[in-house]
Amino acid sequence: MNVWIVDDDSSIRWVLEKALTNANFNCVSFASGQEVIEALDTHVQKPAVLISDIKMPGLDGLTLLHHVKEQMPNLPVIIMTAHSDLDAAVNAYQKGAYDYIPKPFDVDEAIQLVERAILQTQSNKTSNNTPAKASAGIIGEAPSMQEVFRIIGRLSKSSISVLINGESGTGKELVAKALHTHSPRSQSPFIALNMAAIPKDLIEAELFGHEKGAFTGATQIRHGRFEQANGGTLFLDEIGDMPLDVQTRLLRVLADGQFYRIGGYSPVKVDVRIIAATHQNLEARVREGKFRDDLFHRLNVIRILLPPLRDRAQDIPKLADHFLHTTAKELGVESKVFSPEALGVLCRFNWPGNVRQLENACRWVTVMSSNQEVLVQDLPPELLPLSATKTIITNETMALSENDFSQQEADWKVLLAQWAKQALIEGKNGILTEAINDVEYILLKSALNFTRGHKQDAAYLLGWGRNTLTRKLKELSRDPNKVF
Repeated sequence: MNVWIVDDDSSIRWVLEKALTNANFNCVSFASGQEVIEALDTHVQKPAVLISDIKMPGLDGLTLLHHVKEQMPNLPVIIMTAHSDLDAAVNAYQKGAYDYIPKPFDVDEAIQLVERAILQTQSNKTSNNTPAKASAGIIGEAPSMQEVFRIIGRLSKSSISVLINGESGTGKELVAKALHTHSPRSQSPFIALNMAAIPKDLIEAELFGHEKGAFTGATQIRHGRFEQANGGTLFLDEIGDMPLDVQTRLLRVLADGQFYRIGGYSPVKVDVRIIAATHQNLEARVREGKFRDDLFHRLNVIRILLPPLRDRAQDIPKLADHFLHTTAKELGVESKVFSPEALGVLCRFNWPGNVRQLENACRWVTVMSSNQEVLVQDLPPELLPLSATKTIITNETMALSENDFSQQEADWKVLLAQWAKQALIEGKNGILTEAINDVEYILLKSALNFTRGHKQDAAYLLGWGRNTLTRKLKELSRDPNKVF
């Protein structure tokens, strides 16, 4: 099978060509999109898959994709991009891409993606990944967020039910809005209702509305959220808190496409897509008898798992910068910036309130900090107690950092000096071995995360051989039953 690779970066071409050749593919490389256009007219052997960078001089990847699809509409095209956000993912799908790979990528995953694309073409299956134009709002370069972007893209022509799982503050409503925006229902209403924010005895009326005279105080007909969302999307947040009797009515609406207002005798027909979300374990709620099993399976057609912020700390700098800018714009003030030390505190904090808590912290410092550059001491108090002995730099240790370390290295080296001092005070022995093991563990885990688990690349970044990395994986594993 022929695989064509186009990228203006010769090193990317070389890596992909070598990996795919070793996987028994025939590779042809190009340095520009224009070369590919010309080759499509002249080459006898056409490609089975095209891999293209998105940003290239002259003809960019998306423009090339458009030209290629006009000539070979069934050719799977895989887009590579260093801009790992929702726009990049959805725009690639919008132009008809089979899939996209965020840089840096794992070559093993790239090979598997090529194999899947060829198998799909051979099976005469067609890709259905053509979403509407993307909108801003979701930021994420972590692999777990990239998977969320892919799902949004792949569901773009569908009105299928979706269940979103994630802790409070992870952005479940943002994802629901994105699913709606990139769907055939995007021009119709998006209506949201939080089950946990409404008294249980009012939820039924909120959802289904009521007739005039249905109860004391019902002086006129009220249209519920189902009628308001007709033709569009109804987002039911914290669905796990929905009372069982209302669950029964909801299930009937999903099955029949109609319902009765409270006090009504005529059915009301609706066409509504349901997107539900919860921070709870619905399977456990089902086992406890607190959530209907049949409703769970009706909602759980496609599930999206949103990671907590602590599991995607690499996104914190971009998120914080975004929130500082949006808050400053709202308040009509100049945007602040976090100092490297303050940003370090943010990246190490556990964030039990997730993205919402980070946004609130950025609002707090925009209003409360008198400095244009936000320092550690300018951060909200709740971010400091847990790390006060580790992150607040005293005059004594600050003097040490200025004398002995560069500015960029100061933060972690000062913390190491503080740790060593405390360990010696406590009378610990063998602290050098302990520190070396901890440092190697942290660096190894960081390198594997950065290379998305590709051991050969991680070993290269660390200056180790592959065998050394394999040995360290076993030696440094914190769980004896598994390797990292």
